[in-house]
Amino acid sequence: MQAEILSTGDEVRTGAVVDTNAAFIAEALETIGITVTRHTCVGDDLDDIAAALREIASRSDMAVITGGLGPTADDRTAEAAARAAGVVLEEMPVALEQIERFFCARGMVMSATNRKQALIPQRALVLENTDGTAPGFRMTIGACRMVFLPGVPREMRPMLARHVLNDFTQQHRSDGVVHAVDVMPTFGLPESVVGDKLKDITPTNGSLRVGLRVLFPEIHVRIYGQGDRPETLAAQMRQLKETICERLGKRVLSTDGRRLPEVLGSMLMERRATLAVAESCTGGLMAKQLTDVPGSSGFFLLSAVTYANEAKKAVLGVKPETLERYGAVDEATAREMAEGARRCAGADYALSTTGIAGPDGGTAEKPVGTVCIGLATPEGTRTFRYVFPFGDRDLNRRLFAATAFDRLRQYLMGTLRVNGSDEI
Repeated sequence: MQAEILSTGDEVRTGAVVDTNAAFIAEALETIGITVTRHTCVGDDLDDIAAALREIASRSDMAVITGGLGPTADDRTAEAAARAAGVVLEEMPVALEQIERFFCARGMVMSATNRKQALIPQRALVLENTDGTAPGFRMTIGACRMVFLPGVPREMRPMLARHVLNDFTQQHRSDGVVHAVDVMPTFGLPESVVGDKLKDITPTNGSLRVGLRVLFPEIHVRIYGQGDRPETLAAQMRQLKETICERLGKRVLSTDGRRLPEVLGSMLMERRATLAVAESCTGGLMAKQLTDVPGSSGFFLLSAVTYANEAKKAVLGVKPETLERYGAVDEATAREMAEGARRCAGADYALSTTGIAGPDGGTAEKPVGTVCIGLATPEGTRTFRYVFPFGDRDLNRRLFAATAFDRLRQYLMGTLRVNGSDEI
């Protein structure tokens, strides 16, 4: 089945708001075997929305439309849908009841302007929105099944799950069609190398296919499967994942979609071990990513953002002579930062980062993209120095943090030693 996505609203059309909905919907539909062929964006003009709906209906099996279901004058998607279908708007009691219930549950009185949101195209099916005031609806224009959802992501996402993904999955189960998607994040190899290593692994029967997605600094291997027997499909995907792990080795972070910080957190919790971090160039990014992991209080003890040299000395105990002799961006400084963080927190492990994220501040000896990382463990401390080829501050900071996490991950895996020479 092929589908299209239509995003509405002047704020999206002009770029004032980034359309994250389209990306989320496309990825979600792919997981249930629906191929998205086009993304379209139009503003708030009634004629433009209606024309876009008619055009989509002429060529696609299905469409998901977001935005324009609010209470204001420029929210005109329902009206455009009615015009495209050649029907009128009706005040739907079930929609009005949902809106009133939403306000009542919060101790509020519904404004008269919100009554507009109960106007739904004739013969459309109202879709409940438990997180906002804009009911969605489902209708058919021509031969195209269309689902209309609010544009607010926190409202759209649960509605997509309930009213599109779940319904479609149930329908295809009854048809005997099974879809599955697995994601295997990797780190440490460029996309071209990952692609080259995996170019000949998919079965010839077409039941499985492999795609790559860059979520910098990770490369995600995505496996898409389709079949008529869940057990057979699961076995095929399991075998393919084993082959991918054999080819990519320690670069595979997980086979269940977990990304690097979550994988590292799980490894620490399994060992009942704790971690502290000392950050300079990453400016708290490592702490942010670690505390994004559910249950991080079980392994993460301390973050020290010691940006200035005085802070490195006062908080972490970095020796003045180390800074004077080597400077802030040096393996010797990274060593003392990591050891100081481990000592301050009483942690099992500590990581440190000190580098030059850019876009300026580099020298011939220490160009932009240089980072020094410290890994302090009960067995001792090891340091690393890398020079990455990016001039972008944000990219460098994300890569610095991920590289530090991966050093500890590989140490815990046993593929990196404190006293040894291992390539990243």
